[in-house]
Amino acid sequence: MNPEKVAFGFFIVLALTLNFGFFVGEIDNPDHHHAWELFFVVVVNMIATVLKFGDRTQMGAVLLATSLVAMLQLLAASLVWTIAVHATETGMTPSVMASIVSLSGGAMIANVVSVVLLVIETVLLRR
Repeated sequence: MNPEKVAFGFFIVLALTLNFGFFVGEIDNPDHHHAWELFFVVVVNMIATVLKFGDRTQMGAVLLATSLVAMLQLLAASLVWTIAVHATETGMTPSVMASIVSLSGGAMIANVVSVVLLVIETVLLRR
């Protein structure tokens, strides 16, 4: 068993599961989506993205692309949250929370594609 492959798979799947945990709940209810959870989703996705830089295959390029899409969506969600809470007087409204959760949903789709590609690559490996 290759420890690098285990860590790689672990962070890809963890990124998806944490993102799913943040995404689940009423889309406009801030009580169902915690800021710390979004923070951990961003951190784990960053780690997964960095781990994908070493692969020089076509599949590696697609995996990196999915990770970059997820990071873009999550950073946009974090930016919307930060601006809404700290830079405007309106604060966290249901429509702002719905935007944040929608952006994290886009990242989750990218993470699902990444996990599916990882499974496909694992199945196609020849010994």
